Formats: sequence, C-alpha cells, structure tokens
Amino acid sequence: MAQNETEPTLAVKIGTIALTFAAGWAAQKALALVWKQVTGNDAPTKPDDPELDMVQATVFAAVAAGTAVLAKRVAARGAQRAVARIAARSGSRAH
Repeated sequence: MAQNETEPTLAVKIGTIALTFAAGWAAQKALALVWKQVTGNDAPTKPDDPELDMVQATVFAAVAAGTAVLAKRVAARGAQRAVARIAARSGSRAH
C-alpha cells in the first residue's frame, strides 16, 4: 500500500519530536532570561503560588503559551525541511 503524500513519515514525526523538545527548552531559557530583564523578577515556576500577582501570572502564561506554539511550528517546519533534504540526497544517489 502506497503511503499518502500528506501523511508525515516516521522520520518527520521523530524529527519533529526531537526538534520540538530542543526548541521548547531553548524557548523556555530565552523566555526566563527576557522575563528577568523586563520585570526584574525570576520567571514564575508555580502559577498557583498565592504570592504571585494575578496579572503577572496571566501575562506570563500567555507569553509562555505563545512561545510554545511558535517553537512547535518552527520545529515541525525544520523537521520537514531536513527530511526533504535527506530524501533529495538519497534519491540523487540512487540514480
């Protein structure tokens, strides 16, 4: 049975997972650094901390969620491009 062209290959899935973890880690570190520079406080680690200001918790949650979505999309695109390059190289060797 031929694989559907739009269905991600196993390599794309594995690459996306690996790149998502790496991008998520890097985004988390960058977000913590920027948060510290902008607010002067460490990034919140416990959103349910009663001492954490509600506005600060909400803003941090929104920024962190947006960063996570961006990191996932960038990772998915990067994985697809990498797999396409590898497939093109291996296809050119076969001929």
